[in-house]
Amino acid sequence: MTKRYHQCILVSCEVPWDENEQLLEDVFRAEVRHTLAAGFNDLYIFGTAGEGYAVDTARFQRVVEVFREETSAPGVLPQVGVIALSTAQFKEKIGFAYKLGFRAFQISLPSWGVLNDNEVMRFFQDVCGAFPDAKFLHYNLMRTKRLLSAADYRRIADKVPNLCATKNTGTTPYSTLELAKLTPDIQHFLGEGMFAQGCLLGEFALLSSFGPMIPRKTKELFELGRTRQIEKLFEASAAYLRMTEDVIAPLRKKALIDGAYDKVLVRLGGLDMPIRLLSPYESFTEEDYQQCHQTLHSKYADWIG
Repeated sequence: MTKRYHQCILVSCEVPWDENEQLLEDVFRAEVRHTLAAGFNDLYIFGTAGEGYAVDTARFQRVVEVFREETSAPGVLPQVGVIALSTAQFKEKIGFAYKLGFRAFQISLPSWGVLNDNEVMRFFQDVCGAFPDAKFLHYNLMRTKRLLSAADYRRIADKVPNLCATKNTGTTPYSTLELAKLTPDIQHFLGEGMFAQGCLLGEFALLSSFGPMIPRKTKELFELGRTRQIEKLFEASAAYLRMTEDVIAPLRKKALIDGAYDKVLVRLGGLDMPIRLLSPYESFTEEDYQQCHQTLHSKYADWIG
């Protein structure tokens, strides 16, 4: 069965802020170019890692404008993430990006109150239906107070033809199997921890947190999964997970929001990325970063690049 969205590696572009919480435009442009130069043509802004929950309208719009300028080349497939509390807010933000030329969007459920089944369906119909020629990826996470199941996706996808993909980084082997069985037409992005397991069951895509830090190894892992070289895939996956957990071990001592981790990973990948977050969220310290950097370069120099 042909999937509604292509199989690929999807990576996030984090947004750098100065001491006054203003966009460091040159650094952001350099990051997007750095990501593209590393061979990642499927990239997005404003998930949790990209602080999509924290930006005001002015910051949202300026980042989207710059992102559009940097991703308008042929073969680049960018997504704009939208995190909001109401259908109206989703449509307003998507509408702004749509007018600039974006046609792929990443959305999560409104999170002020838990949506029931009817409300979930109305949300997707109202938001996705307002932009029928766009493609939508649903970002499935418990911060929205409700996780959608494979059965939920089947029900929604039958009525919303441009719900094309999901981002499910917290699945179990069983729930991953259910995604493969019930929604084979939807492309599901799994994190590094479940990607190999998913490839046993069918075609899955990779949402990579570590791609900006170790692009070559990430692309090798994905290619083993895409071509279903299962034995080599599981060997590579085990090495990949051991290495990444070793490098970020100093970060595991604190429970911070996703973007705090991802900005460290971008900086470890060779970009001079400030690791501060927008208020009120806490970021890691320079000492935390240096500990990760020391492990990466002293133990895993052959992984870099």
